[in-house]
Amino acid sequence: MATKKAGGTSRVLRDSNPQYLGIKIADGAMALLGQIIVRQRGTRFVPGKNTFMGKDHTIHSALQGIVHMCTKRKTSFTGKKVQRVEISVEEKK
Repeated sequence: MATKKAGGTSRVLRDSNPQYLGIKIADGAMALLGQIIVRQRGTRFVPGKNTFMGKDHTIHSALQGIVHMCTKRKTSFTGKKVQRVEISVEEKK
């Protein structure tokens, strides 16, 4: 007879690591050269003036300045019009 109860395995206790996505620098805040403004999956936010997009769709600042966000109407690859938030950086004077 066993002296301990058999410990079963549970499949629900595993979890993936968090991805830490979202806006890292808010509208009107200061961004440094190369700093991450938005981390995202896909293009929910699109890069504007003085910003560039990395290979994982992360938007970075191309120069030091103030972040501005505005909505723009873009044409999807299907031809449908969609609204996207465009992120640009205005050079600090």
